[in-house]
Amino acid sequence: MTNEQYNDLFVTSGCLSQQQLLDYVQHKLSPEQQHEVERHLADCELCSEAVEGLQAIRHKEKIPVWLRQMKWEMIRKLRKRNRRLKAEYYIQLALVVIVILFLLLAAFWIYHFVTSK
Repeated sequence: MTNEQYNDLFVTSGCLSQQQLLDYVQHKLSPEQQHEVERHLADCELCSEAVEGLQAIRHKEKIPVWLRQMKWEMIRKLRKRNRRLKAEYYIQLALVVIVILFLLLAAFWIYHFVTSK
């Protein structure tokens, strides 16, 4: 999987972007933008809780760095999980092939002993 597939992992359609939330809690929005965000927050429990959590953080300037770190950590874990799932798939495939070969060998031996008598 490519990194682009994970870019919008936490974005909910119709909700505020990560940048809008950060700008709102850091008071970087114009009055009009702030009003739009507050209108959305009144109707969206998810975004309201996100803002509440962001406002509880003392060092808001570090939030983007932390978010990037969390994103890359999640990508790393997802890739590791995908590799593990692929390995499990190949192990299961090998076991199925071995069982099929064993059954064919058993069928051959049974046929051989039945026809040789």
